[in-house]
Amino acid sequence: MNAKELIKITRALVAGDKGLLAMDESTPTCNKRFAKLGIPQTVEARRSYRELIVTTPGLGECISGAILYDETIRQQKKDGTSFVKVIVDAGIIPGIKVDMGTKDMPGFPGEEITEGLDGLDDRLKEYFQMGARFAKWRAVFAIGESIPSRGCIEANAHALARYAALCQEAGLVPIVEPEVLMDGDHPLQRCYEATEEVLRIVFNELYTQRVMLEGMLLKPNMVLPGLTCSAQEAVDKVADKTVKCLLAVVPKSVGGIAFLSGGQSGILASERLNAMNVKFKSQLPWGLTFSFARAIQQPALDIWQGQDANVSEAQKALYHRANCNRVARRGEYTLEMENS
Repeated sequence: MNAKELIKITRALVAGDKGLLAMDESTPTCNKRFAKLGIPQTVEARRSYRELIVTTPGLGECISGAILYDETIRQQKKDGTSFVKVIVDAGIIPGIKVDMGTKDMPGFPGEEITEGLDGLDDRLKEYFQMGARFAKWRAVFAIGESIPSRGCIEANAHALARYAALCQEAGLVPIVEPEVLMDGDHPLQRCYEATEEVLRIVFNELYTQRVMLEGMLLKPNMVLPGLTCSAQEAVDKVADKTVKCLLAVVPKSVGGIAFLSGGQSGILASERLNAMNVKFKSQLPWGLTFSFARAIQQPALDIWQGQDANVSEAQKALYHRANCNRVARRGEYTLEMENS
């Protein structure tokens, strides 16, 4: 493990006012989104869409790192230039999703376990040779009656920690993503309690597995009420609760925090990130940035519709959302930006 290089990459990923673009949707997830818009669910359609993303003019002004999927890291532009080269030439660090998705967890109804540790060390070596310099592994935790359970949290936390240790050994910065899901009617406080418990156990495992915290990023959910909860708290309340939770359990030595969007609208995700940076940026031991997928991509996908004639307008929409989050990281985002 090259500790200095890992720390250097970690710092580059959270430097200045940039954030991460998650474009690591699995093939089934990408196909599902295409189907809703009548876009063909083909390898070529997915390649074309990803070319639209990576060739967006000015993307490197807002984005420090792009999380790719196995299919994507192997793809090329129409002219034969690899996506990895396009990304690097834009000043963006390539990363890769390495988990193999979630499965129902035996003996734990309503809960899931993330798979992918088998053969991971060999896959990490291959991805490093292909140009990836960081990786991502996602674990999910549903809120419901008596869940998330201790057993589910501990099993996923152990997998996250083993993944992170293997990444660092292979020269890749691990992004650790324990996501407490928004689905449900739970109040804000219930999400706070679940998120705090999950993060506490995850960091205990990371410590046990000797993961170097300075050479990793945390990708957590914001502390939010459930999507169907009748009390949808104000932006400032969400910011307060989220930062309070992070300060309670995230060690100061962690390299940085990049929030997932988790199904929030693009505008709301920007508002909430902005509120945190307005109120707390100068008081925090780590930077708070973004690692959004749909909250950056969705407007562009809606415009593109699979049509070459729409690429330019779709790219403008993608850049706009990325730039809104860049400004939110500075604590300077306003709703007026959406109308400019």
